[in-house]
Amino acid sequence: MGTEEKFDLYFKPECPFSLKVLNFFKDNNITNFQSYNIKDATCGAENTRKLEEVGGKVQVPCIVIDGEAMYESDDIIEYAKENFL
Repeated sequence: MGTEEKFDLYFKPECPFSLKVLNFFKDNNITNFQSYNIKDATCGAENTRKLEEVGGKVQVPCIVIDGEAMYESDDIIEYAKENFL
């Protein structure tokens, strides 16, 4: 992945599926990209509002790339394998 690609990853600390994605990203050094933003959906109304605005629901984990939301931990991990590694 080039550092020009920007994406946001929304999570909730108590969500095991969020932790699955976060651990995959950490284990594969995906968090080292400058254009990567991690956002706790439970921390502040702004994060929750943006999550709902982009995908129409407050479901995590959610990765937002080019304004498009993707849910489901396995789908996010598969996307990351194909595009970020």
